Amino acid sequence: METVVQVEQGQLRGSVENGLHIFKGVPYAAPIDGPNRFRAPQPRESWSGVRDATTIGLISRQAPLPPPFGSPLPEAGADCLNLNVWSPDVTGSLPVYVWIHGGAFYGGSSVEAVYDGASFARNGVVCVTINYRLGAQGFLHLADHFPEFAESGNAGLLDQIAALKWVQQNIAAFGGDPSRVTIAGESAGGMSVSSLLASSQAKGLFTQAIPQSGAGHNGISAKTATVIAGEVLRRLDVKPGDSAALAKVSDERLFEVQLELMALAFEEDSDVLGEAAVSTMPFQPTYDTAILPKRPIELVEAGSAAGIKVLTGTTMQESLVFMIAMSPMFSEEMLKEMVTATFGSAEKGLAALEKYRANRPGASPLQISAAVETDRMFIVPCRRLADAQLKHSPDVWTYRFDWATPLYDGALGACHALELVFVFNNLGDPAAAYLSGDNAPQDVADSMHQAWVAFVKNGNPQHAGLPEWPRHNTNDRPTLQFNTTSTLGHNLCADELALWDGVI
Repeated sequence: METVVQVEQGQLRGSVENGLHIFKGVPYAAPIDGPNRFRAPQPRESWSGVRDATTIGLISRQAPLPPPFGSPLPEAGADCLNLNVWSPDVTGSLPVYVWIHGGAFYGGSSVEAVYDGASFARNGVVCVTINYRLGAQGFLHLADHFPEFAESGNAGLLDQIAALKWVQQNIAAFGGDPSRVTIAGESAGGMSVSSLLASSQAKGLFTQAIPQSGAGHNGISAKTATVIAGEVLRRLDVKPGDSAALAKVSDERLFEVQLELMALAFEEDSDVLGEAAVSTMPFQPTYDTAILPKRPIELVEAGSAAGIKVLTGTTMQESLVFMIAMSPMFSEEMLKEMVTATFGSAEKGLAALEKYRANRPGASPLQISAAVETDRMFIVPCRRLADAQLKHSPDVWTYRFDWATPLYDGALGACHALELVFVFNNLGDPAAAYLSGDNAPQDVADSMHQAWVAFVKNGNPQHAGLPEWPRHNTNDRPTLQFNTTSTLGHNLCADELALWDGVI
C-alpha cells in the first residue's frame, strides 16, 4: 500500500507496512555540493508531482566504523540531508521522537537496522531519524581561514537544527504534534543532543531530551579547531583565503585528508589536535563560536535549556568495547602511565588506581583501564550534565544499562551502544542485535523501550513494569539500573566518581 502526504516543498509518497506509514529519504535541506559544502544548510527547493519516499536516501560520506560496530554502508552523496519517518496515523496529533545517530562524528547514519522506528510508531509515537554532515564536511572550522565559511565548524550541528525546524513545519502532515518533540541520540548523537540543549539556535524546537552515552563535555575550542583546519588546508595545498583553490578540492580528496587527521588522533599528535587528541575525534562541534559560545556543559549549567525535561544515562562498562583489541599488549606499566596522564600526576593517578583496583578484585589492567576511561568519557560527564540541568528544571531522570552481552565470552560487559537495540525494541532483527546476540532478554527490551515511550508521551519514564523511579537529586542520586531484574540504585560508585572532582 501507498500513503501520500503534503509537506511545504510538495507531496511525498510513502509506504504502509503492517499498518504503519513509513517515509524514507525525505529531504529537509538542499544538497551540500558546490558552494553549499561548508555553508549552513540551505532551504530545499520545491518539487512538482509526487516525490517517492519509499527507499532510503543518501548518507554523509564516511569510513566504516570499526568492528563490532557498523554494517555495510549505503550509498553516500551530496544529497544526504534527509530523514525518515514512521507514523501510526497521519491524521493524528501524536508526540514526536527525533533520533540523532552516533558514530564519533565521522560515521553512522539514520538507516542502520537498530534505528528502525516501527516499535515507537506501534506505541503511538511518530519516530523521525535524521542524517547530518559528518567529518570534515560537518565540523571543519574554517572561520579564521575563510570568513565566508564562518559556521563551517558547526555545519553538522546546524543540519540537525534544520531537521528540527523541518519537523516543526511539517510533522503535523505525518500525524505528529510539533509542540511535543523529544530529541534523543547516543554517543556522538548524545553529545549532539547536549549541544542542542546548549545552543540558543535550537531553542523552541523541542521540549524534552534524551542524551545517551554522550554529554556536554565534548567539543573543540575554536582555537584548536582553527589549528586542525590549518593542517587540513596544508595537506590539501590550499592557502587560507584562496576560495577558488578550496572549491577545486574534490570531496574524495577532502575525505582522504580527513582520514589522515583521524589517524593522527589515534597517535595522539597533540601538537596539531590539542584537546581533541584525548577524545581521538578531530572533528566535533566547535565552541567559542556564535552557535556554541562556550562548552555545552557550561551553557547548560548557565540555564540554556531551562525547563527542558531530560532523561540521561550510560551503560555500565562503556569503554571495554573500544579497548578489548588491545588486551594482548596491555600491561601494568601502560595502566600506570594512563592513570598518571588522566589524573594529572603520578600521586593522584596511583591513588585513583588503588581505589579502582580495590573495587575490582582480580581485574586485569585492561579492565581497570576501561573502567577509568568509562568514567572519564561517559559516566562523569553524564552526572555533571544531570546536575547542571537540575539547577534549571526539576524534571531530570538518570539510568544505567547493566545487562552484559554474552558475546565475545562476556568480555565486552554492558558496553557502549549495547542498549540501543533495547531502546528501539529491535531484538528480533539480527542486523540490529549484533552486540546483544540471539538470546537477549526481551523483557529488558520491553521495559526499557516502554520507559522511553512513557517519557516521550508523558514527560516521565516511569511505568508499571519498573520499580519506583524518582527524579534526579544530588543527595542520593537515584539511578534506574536496567537489567533482567531492574533495580533503583543510589549514589552508584560514589567513591570512584569523587576522584574526578577538579579533574574534568
